Amino acid sequence: MKPIHCALALLLLLLASSHLQATMAAASAFCGGKCKVRCSKASVMDRCLKYCGMCCMDCHCVPSGTYGHKDECPCYRDKTTGVGKRRRPKCP
Repeated sequence: MKPIHCALALLLLLLASSHLQATMAAASAFCGGKCKVRCSKASVMDRCLKYCGMCCMDCHCVPSGTYGHKDECPCYRDKTTGVGKRRRPKCP
């Protein structure tokens, strides 16, 4: 491979990774704020924040308020812990 092609490929990779980091930072800031409100009355705050954050990153939304309103965010509402009898909602 010619040096110019290597340099171009490296530059393209660098630009793509910086864009991805900026996108993830914006999403995590959005999710952090929304989940902080959502979990403000939770009895186990750290667990609530963990699962809310995971659901928010997947669904790109968090229902308003501290409880309920899950119809505002169908993806968030429909996430479950698995298959079988012990299947439970994943998102707080």
